[in-house]
Amino acid sequence: MSDHMTPEQRLLGLGIELPPAPAPVAAYIPARRAGDLLFVSGQIPVAAGKVLATGRVPDQVTEEQARACARQCALNALAVARAALGSLDKIAQVVRLGCFVASEPGFGGQPKIANEASELMVAVFGDAGRHARAAVGSVALPLNVPVEIEFLFQVRD
Repeated sequence: MSDHMTPEQRLLGLGIELPPAPAPVAAYIPARRAGDLLFVSGQIPVAAGKVLATGRVPDQVTEEQARACARQCALNALAVARAALGSLDKIAQVVRLGCFVASEPGFGGQPKIANEASELMVAVFGDAGRHARAAVGSVALPLNVPVEIEFLFQVRD
C-alpha cells in the first residue's frame, strides 16, 4: 500500500471494518486526550460483546489464539481512537503499546503475541505505525482474558 494513503484508506484497502468502540468494564474512560497525545485505556479481546478467550498462555490458551486476541485488542483500540477523534486520519503516529499477556510461569513468548498488534499498527499507519513497546507477562488479567493492550497515539488537529 502507498505511503500516501491515509489510515482510513489503508483500513479499507486491508478489508478491515472496525467494531464499535467497546464500553469500559469498570470505572475508567476509554480514552483521554492530553495535548497532542491520546491515551487509550487497556483493551481486552472482546468482539460482539463476548470475550474471545480466557486463561493463561500457553497452557490454557494457545499462542495462535493469543495472537488473535492481540489483534482484536488492537482493532478495539483503533475503534476507541476513532470514536474519540472522529477519524484515524487525525493520528500523526503510534507512540507506544503496552502489551500484557497472562502467562504460565516460564513462558517467554510475549513479544511474539504483541507483534500481532504491532504489525497491525504498521499496516494501518505505515511508517508512523512504528512504536516503542513493552510486552509483559502477567499472572492474571481482567475477566481472565489472555491479553490486554494499552495504546498511546500522537494526534494532529
